[in-house]
Order: sequence, then C-alpha cells, then structure tokens
Amino acid sequence: MARARIVDRGESTGTARPMRTNHERRRRLLDAAIAVLADQGARGLTFRSVDAGADVPAGTTSNYFADRPTLLEQATARVIDRLAPSATDLAEITAAPRDRAGVALAMHRLLERVDRDRPAYLALLELRLEATRDDRVRALIGTHLRANLGQVAADHQHGGFPGDRGAAIALYLAVSGLLTEVLTLPEVLADTGEAPGTLVDDLVARLLPDALPDGPPTEA
Repeated sequence: MARARIVDRGESTGTARPMRTNHERRRRLLDAAIAVLADQGARGLTFRSVDAGADVPAGTTSNYFADRPTLLEQATARVIDRLAPSATDLAEITAAPRDRAGVALAMHRLLERVDRDRPAYLALLELRLEATRDDRVRALIGTHLRANLGQVAADHQHGGFPGDRGAAIALYLAVSGLLTEVLTLPEVLADTGEAPGTLVDDLVARLLPDALPDGPPTEA
C-alpha cells in the first residue's frame, strides 16, 4: 500500500509543503526523538532538540514532520518497531511448545529486549503521559497502542497458547506494569526479593491455565 504524502501547512504562507522522504534520515530523526524523550521527557522534545540529537542541520526535523504531534505519532511507531521481536526471537518462540513454558519464553525475550533498549520503553512511557495532556496526541498514539494490544491478544488466542483472549490481555497488562517498575523504580522490586525473570514466570503461571482446553479457541 502506498504511503500517503505528508504535507506541512506552513503558517507563514498557508501553502502545502511536501515532507522529505529520505527514509534513513527519517529513522535517524525518530531515534533521536526517542533519545530525547527518554532523557528529557516529553517537555524537552522540540524540533530543535531532535536536530541536535541527530547531529543534523537546524531545521532538518521540520522538513520531515509536519508538526510535533506527527513526530510523536511516528516516534510511537518507531518505539514499537524497536521493541518488536527479532527474526531470531520469532523463530525460537515459534518453535517453542504451545504451553505456559512457551509463553514464559516469549515474555523473557521481551524483558531482554526492553533491557537492551531501555530508552525505547522509557520513551513509550513519556508518550503515554503526553497523550493525557494533548487530545490529538492521544488519538494518534492510541491508534498504534490499540492495534498492538489487539495483535498480541489475537496472536495468543489463535496461536494455540493456553488461556483465552482475556488471559492474554491480563498478561499483557501485568507484564507492562512489571516493565514500568523495572525501568523506573527497580528498588521497589528489589524489596520483594524476586528477580524480574522470576516474577515473569509467576505471572504466567498465575494467569494462564497449565493446558489448552479441548476444542478450538473461542472468539471473544
């Protein structure tokens, strides 16, 4: 499907200006935006700060993104892409048994990806907070996150894993909370005496049945 052309309605002239389409530079700018979000929070995210973070000439970011909400929306998509399982992860997860151990393996791989790319998940938390302050950002980011949750639930339900759609959503929410603690206030978890990996195993054991029910998965 062809990507729609993004235009910038210039405030000074009122004319439509086509956005630049150099995909490598766009990705570089989005990665710089993610770094700014992780380091400075949403309040620190400006076109100027992204230019500086990407080490590009001033004004470059404004040539690629029509406005700040558009930058935030595309940064959200880039975060989801960075945190997605690699081809190696997918092959390992696909080959795993369709039981709680297989689900736990997928959750451990997610924990490892987040640990390797902490700025991406911290940026996602900042994007969520920004969505509570700006209705347009809320709508744009919400579209990506709803689609992501829906895909996770569908993949679990129809992939032959134990538990229904509700169990998959509960696990998603529980692990999201665990990741937030790991990245923001790890001392809270330290007080429990449990390692994050052990807590992942416990969540899977508590939220999913130990075997599939007879018959095909049921629709929600």
